Amino acid sequence: MADRFTIRTLTKADVALYRDLRLAALSDTPMAFSSSYEEESLRPLEDFRDRLPEDSVSAVFTAFDGARAVGMAGFQKNASLKSRHKGVMWGVYVAPDCRGKGLAGRLVDAVIAQARGKVMQLECGVAVENPSARRVYHQRGFVPYGVELKAIHIDGVYYDEELLVLDLTK
Repeated sequence: MADRFTIRTLTKADVALYRDLRLAALSDTPMAFSSSYEEESLRPLEDFRDRLPEDSVSAVFTAFDGARAVGMAGFQKNASLKSRHKGVMWGVYVAPDCRGKGLAGRLVDAVIAQARGKVMQLECGVAVENPSARRVYHQRGFVPYGVELKAIHIDGVYYDEELLVLDLTK
């Protein structure tokens, strides 16, 4: 079943596809993202183009079911001199009708492969209330180093975020 999905990196030419997928993610799973659909839907297309990397280090991986974009995960290496040994995995999302098929794991694996050799550790955050996503990360060796209490606030409800790190030197 997993073979029906393909994963590739996005380029600046894919900006409209990226925008649509990002907005779908924010709408479908608001507690998983610090950004909101309401804020990002007002942003011009150029803002989304600026988020797509031009270098060979950072990447936005997108999963496709045929021609339909159904998932994504991003990797960004820190630019600061004192923290460029670290990178961040961000924006992990799988469309609801494609969940439970191993696709999130494949996207996370793509990010890990991209990060390996470029950074020493990979960091991410995940909603404590999202056990399936937490399981994907923990199975790949991410370990918690803290919890940000009340990290996300949506409609009067606060969500905590588990902070995770993966040591890529092992």
